[in-house]
Amino acid sequence: MVKPCCAAASVLLAALPLFAEEPGDSILPETLVTAPAKTRVELLPLDVNIVTAVEINRSAESSVLPVLMDRIPGLFVTERGFAGYGVSGGAAGTVNIRGVGQGNKVLFMIDGQPQWASVFGHALPDTYVANGVQRIEVVKGPSSLLYGSNAMGGSVNIITDRTYEEGVSGRARAMFGSFNTQKFNLQAGYRRDRLSVTVAGQLDRSNGNRRGSAFWLANEYMQVNYNLSHHWSIGTNVTLTQTRAENPGTTQEPLLSMWTYMGRGTASLYVNDRYGWGNGGAQAYINWGHHKVDDGYAPGAQPRDYLFHSTDYNMGLTLYQTLHPWQLSDLSLGVDFVHWGGHAWNAAKADGRETDITRKCENEIAGYVMMQQGMLGELLSLNAGVRLQHGSQYGNEWVPQAGVIVHGWEGSEFKFSFSKGFRAPNIRELYMYPPHNPDLRPETMLNYEASLRQRFLEGRLEAGVAFYFINGRDMIQTVRQDGRPLNVNTGCFINKGFELDAAYRIDRRWNVAANYAYLHTDNAGLLAAPKNRLNAMVDFMPGRFSFALSSNTVWSLRNGGPKTVDYELLNLRAAYTFHKPGVHVTPFLKLDNITDRRYEVVYGCPMPGITILGGVEATF
Repeated sequence: MVKPCCAAASVLLAALPLFAEEPGDSILPETLVTAPAKTRVELLPLDVNIVTAVEINRSAESSVLPVLMDRIPGLFVTERGFAGYGVSGGAAGTVNIRGVGQGNKVLFMIDGQPQWASVFGHALPDTYVANGVQRIEVVKGPSSLLYGSNAMGGSVNIITDRTYEEGVSGRARAMFGSFNTQKFNLQAGYRRDRLSVTVAGQLDRSNGNRRGSAFWLANEYMQVNYNLSHHWSIGTNVTLTQTRAENPGTTQEPLLSMWTYMGRGTASLYVNDRYGWGNGGAQAYINWGHHKVDDGYAPGAQPRDYLFHSTDYNMGLTLYQTLHPWQLSDLSLGVDFVHWGGHAWNAAKADGRETDITRKCENEIAGYVMMQQGMLGELLSLNAGVRLQHGSQYGNEWVPQAGVIVHGWEGSEFKFSFSKGFRAPNIRELYMYPPHNPDLRPETMLNYEASLRQRFLEGRLEAGVAFYFINGRDMIQTVRQDGRPLNVNTGCFINKGFELDAAYRIDRRWNVAANYAYLHTDNAGLLAAPKNRLNAMVDFMPGRFSFALSSNTVWSLRNGGPKTVDYELLNLRAAYTFHKPGVHVTPFLKLDNITDRRYEVVYGCPMPGITILGGVEATF
């Protein structure tokens, strides 16, 4: 077996983003990004990674999660098969950052709107599609100061695309491949003077790599933005997702007729301001969903005579403003209000007769302030902030954060921070099924982090290292009290580790990069958080051709089986672009796991061997 330290060192020494930008690639400047943002992530003393639209489009992925797993050291996603993540029992798509994430402790957002199913607190991985995405901001470490509950382990903000070119523009892609997989997406935009409109749609379907693992997904998105003046803009966006995923169970405990249907929507209305003295805005949003589940049955058993249903909603209003009260200062303030809840019931298959399980809702209101002050020119920046959040179930929760950013010499950035994160209990933990406990408190964790990033060779070479120490407390676990199961705040954990990354643009044709993450935890039962993980990438672009070779290596992964798992995957991308007046056409080929490695991320759910997808993309 390859030793992780040796493999990491060899790749990093060899000159260590899968598709790094060519000189001349169009990346929209920061000032043009007008999606709601409580503050610039560059102000945060935490470790921040940004994935661009160029990187997402060149990956040929229809979901953002595989792209994030390649690009973000310390981030890991569970998979149970070739297509789709599912929801409810047996679902995958859990995102862990530095070993924190189980139980929805990493907050996903679309344009600042929190995305999670409020009845069970599920993450919604199948809704995080790659179509129509401008960039993704990943904060590793607690983001509860800005976003409150569920951002305990970090945050992922998916910022949707806008149309910046006058007239009509767009992009279309079609893909076909293994397991009768078909993927189509279309994005079109129109801009005239102050008005911009962007629409996008995506359709995926696959038979899956196992019998009984078929999957389909449809996603529709629309954004309208209007610049009232040089200083003010208003906008609205709507996203709809429908998906159905079959689950054959595990090889040890197979299931028949187990499937989940999920229909979800998000909508928001926002207004933004931008002045020399500051910028901010307001956003009103609502997320809603309907889930329908057949839990299936074991071979030889009787099918269930009912279907599980749940509806949920998450609506809120956020007001935020960043001011520049004096030189080299940024003062961010905000108020958040959230009303969330849902209804769960069983419906008989024979006559539709309903049996209620629960119908609950919760309210949360919070205010926060964060100050960043530059000193000694731009050499030193001090950061401090605090949030007070009140929940109708758990009362008050204080969230402090403090840090320092130092630019000691040209091209360097050193960060040190202390921050707190928390996750409030969800309706399932509070009110549903025998372990429920309405007196649960929020889970909390304290995070200490130091990172250094350095640019060399006029920015062509960039390298970074980060160290962290995490102390988690009051984790919600099920124990037996008085002879029955009960959810209580009893768990604790300590995670610590480090991350390395480097990227080198050798010339116009060659780019190489790698990232490595090491995690040590005292939680012997922690799943989906490998002790060692290494990603390495080589990108070669001779003329109109583009080739990318990447490897993903995992050591000491607990997947729920009797022993830890090691595996290495090798993936290849190839493309050629035809340039026509007003249109670029790019046929491409995507080969994953080309060494046909057998492995399981979730115990009992074998992942596919070599898979092949090919297609064509056109931009106009």
